[in-house]
Amino acid sequence: MNKRIILLGLFVAASIIAFKKKEKPVLYLIGDSTVRNANKGTSGWGTPVAELFDTTRIQVKNKAMAGRSTRTFLSEGRWESVLQSLRPGDFVTMQFGHNEGSVPDTTKAGRRGVLKGTGEETKVLTWPDGKKETVHTYGWYLRKFVREAKAKGAIPIIVSMIPRNQFNNGKVLRAAESFGQWANDVAHEENAYFIDLNTIVADKYDQMGPEKVKTFFPEDHTHTNLEGAKFNALALVEGLRTVKDCPLNKYLLNK
Repeated sequence: MNKRIILLGLFVAASIIAFKKKEKPVLYLIGDSTVRNANKGTSGWGTPVAELFDTTRIQVKNKAMAGRSTRTFLSEGRWESVLQSLRPGDFVTMQFGHNEGSVPDTTKAGRRGVLKGTGEETKVLTWPDGKKETVHTYGWYLRKFVREAKAKGAIPIIVSMIPRNQFNNGKVLRAAESFGQWANDVAHEENAYFIDLNTIVADKYDQMGPEKVKTFFPEDHTHTNLEGAKFNALALVEGLRTVKDCPLNKYLLNK
């Protein structure tokens, strides 16, 4: 009798495990205010992009934070928080570049800055409290995010920064020789997926012209309104669809 009870218990337990609903994978978005922006009248593309995925099959968690660079997203522990949540089969999109441009130092202006390029150069800073910080290149930080995401079994996707509303002779300024190129280089070197959102959106802005593009930017040349955020979200999905072997594609809605 006891043997039968044990066997029955094992059968029930195995059945529960076998039929337990599999947890949905999570798409984590990390980046700056162009991905997540809570200011009135402005919005990042990470908010409307969730509507373009089948959220019955995948969760979308926007972990981007306004004002952050790759450097401060790491130093403030935000990346560690995402990393601890990652499970095999999850996805991470990473779009940075808007806040990295200042010379890296311990001033308010320089606290977000990184070294240019993708190399191994470093700069050691000493904060007023005596704490030392080693600042790396933009590419170094992206590589860290990519490698650590992969180590958790997640799938990293590097996204180049959306262009600002800055035109020269009727053409929008691009990041093709700076952060956009460096993002592409790291993706290639690390065998990570890459969406060239900077080029995709810039091409569309060029076709639209400065006056139409201006309607997307109610306050400055960086932050879009909800209409602009939706425009960029659609552009991201357009770029994602061209990455044919990326498994994230299977979670897109057919619209």
